[in-house]
Amino acid sequence: MGLIAIGAGIAVLVGIGAGIGIGIATGKAVEAQARQPEMAGKIQTTLILGAALSEATAIYGLIGAILIIFFIKFIDICT
Repeated sequence: MGLIAIGAGIAVLVGIGAGIGIGIATGKAVEAQARQPEMAGKIQTTLILGAALSEATAIYGLIGAILIIFFIKFIDICT
C-alpha cells in the first residue's frame, strides 16, 4: 500500500502546478487590465479560458490518483 500512496500523492501534485499557474495568470491579467482598461473584456475571456484548461490538468491528476488507488487494489484482489 505504501507505493500506491506515493504514486497517488505524486499524481495529486499536478494540482499544485495548476494552482500556481492560475495565480500567476490572474496576477498578470490584473496588471494588463490596469494598464489598458479598454481591453478588459478580451483579457478576461482569455484568462477564463486559460484557467479552465489549467483546472482540467489538475482534474486529470486527481483522476489519475483515484485510478491508481482503486485499480491497483482491484488488481491485488483479483490475483
